[in-house]
Amino acid sequence: MPGGDQEPGRYYVGVDVGTGSVRAALVDQRGTLLAFADQAINKWEPQFNHHEQSSEDIWAACCIVTKKVVQGINLNQIRGLGFDATCSLVVLDKQFRPLPVNHEGDSHRNIIMWLDHRAVSQVHRINNTKHSVLQYVGGVMSVEMQAPKLLWLKENLRETCWDKAGHFFDLPDFLSWKATGVTARSLCSLVCKWTYSAEKGWDDSFWKMIGLEDFVSDNYSKIGNQVLPPGASLGNGLTPEAARDLGLPAGIAVSASLIDAHAGGLGVIGTDVRGHGLACEGQPVTSRLAVICGTSSCHMGISKDPIFVPGVWGPYFSAMVPGFWLNEGGQSVTGKLIDHMVQGHAAFPELQAKATARCQSIYAYLNSHLDLIKKAQPVGFLTVDLHVWPDFHGNRSPLADLTLKGMVTGLKLSQDLDDLAILYLATVQAIAEAMARMSKVGRVVFPRLEDKRYYDKKYQVFLKLVEHQKEYTAIMKGV
Repeated sequence: MPGGDQEPGRYYVGVDVGTGSVRAALVDQRGTLLAFADQAINKWEPQFNHHEQSSEDIWAACCIVTKKVVQGINLNQIRGLGFDATCSLVVLDKQFRPLPVNHEGDSHRNIIMWLDHRAVSQVHRINNTKHSVLQYVGGVMSVEMQAPKLLWLKENLRETCWDKAGHFFDLPDFLSWKATGVTARSLCSLVCKWTYSAEKGWDDSFWKMIGLEDFVSDNYSKIGNQVLPPGASLGNGLTPEAARDLGLPAGIAVSASLIDAHAGGLGVIGTDVRGHGLACEGQPVTSRLAVICGTSSCHMGISKDPIFVPGVWGPYFSAMVPGFWLNEGGQSVTGKLIDHMVQGHAAFPELQAKATARCQSIYAYLNSHLDLIKKAQPVGFLTVDLHVWPDFHGNRSPLADLTLKGMVTGLKLSQDLDDLAILYLATVQAIAEAMARMSKVGRVVFPRLEDKRYYDKKYQVFLKLVEHQKEYTAIMKGV
C-alpha cells in the first residue's frame, strides 16, 4: 500500500463474477494490484442440463468481497467501479423482483446460467430459420446464447415467469443496474449474446421469425433499448443504496460492463508489452490472440475488418475493443471437464489426501506425480494408448455441434493414482488438440521435432474419434 508520505493515490475496484465465485480487486492508478478477495456463490442443477443461480446471492457476494478489498484505505480516493460477469440470463418482474426460471416456482433461482442447455429444441428451430443475423455467430447460434433461453421461458414458464417479466438482463448488465439504477445495456453483452448490431441495432425480423415478437412491440424495453459502449460512465454513478451495500462512497463512477471472458480479452490484447523482449513488441494489437481460461476457455482476436469464419462466433463490432471487430472461438466447460475427470476417478480420495499432506493443490500434485512416472521419455508420451475427445458438453467451436459427446479410449481395469494422473494428462492434451483445430491463421509454436511426430499422431487419433462418433450416431439412427 502507498506510504503516508506519498501523494494521495487513486484507487479503482473491479468485480469479476465467474461461474463458481465472485472476485474483487483493488488497484491503483498504475494498475498495481493492492488487494484481492473472493467468495463462493451457489449453483443449482434441478435436472440434467438445467443450471441456475440467484441474482440476490450474487449481489450479496459482490458486497462481501468489495468491502474486504477496500478495508484500511481512504474511501474518498476511490474513483471508479466496474463489473464483469458470465453471460447468464437474469429475469426480474416489472418491479425488479426475481422471477423463477424453473418448474418448481422458486423465484430465488432467477438466473439461467450460461452453461445451461435446456433450450436445445429452441436453438435448433432458430438455426433452421437461416436468418441473416446468424452469420455474425459463425452461422450457427449456440444454445448458450440468450435467444433460445428466452424462447424456452416463453414456451415453458408462460404464467409463472414470461407474462410477469419486466426485465431480462445479461448478468453483467444486471450488476451495473443494481449499482446505479440505470437499465442501459452494454454493447459487449448485447452484441455477443443477444444478436444486437452496433451499427444497425435490433433486427425486428429476427425476433418476429423466431416467435419473440413481444420484444418488438414494446420497443425492446425488456431487453434493452439504451445501449452504451463498455467502460462508459453510467448515470450519476453509485446510488446511495448500492453504496451502503458495497461499503463505498455514493456517486463514484460505475462503468458499463463486460462479459467476464471479454474483460480478460481486453486486458491481454491491450497489455503494454514494451521492454519485456516479447515477439509481439512493436506489432499491431490485431496480431494478438487472447486465450482466457476458466470453467470454459475462450480464444479471442480482433481485426480492422470483419472476418466471417464458420463455427467461430463473430465478427462483433466494438464489442470488446472500440472500432475493432472481435472473433471468438472457444471450448465449453474445459475447466469443469478437468475437474469432472479427476474428481470422478476412484483414486481421487487418495490424491486429495496426498496433496493436502504436501500443502499442494491437487493439480500441482498431479503435475509432480507425472514427472515421477514419466521415466526417460517426455511426459506427454505417457498417453500413447489413452485418448480423449473433450466435448462432454457439446462442441462450441469450430464444429458448433451441441450433440457431440465426450469419448475416452484406452481404459484399463487398474484405477490407481498413476492411472488418474495419466487420464488427467490425456484430458489436458485433448483440450490443447481442440485448440489446434482453431489455429488456422497465425504463427504456431511447435514442440521439438521428435515430440512433434508424436503429437501429430495423437492429433490424427483425435480427429478419428469424432469421425467414429458420427459414424456410431448414424448407425444408431432410427432405432
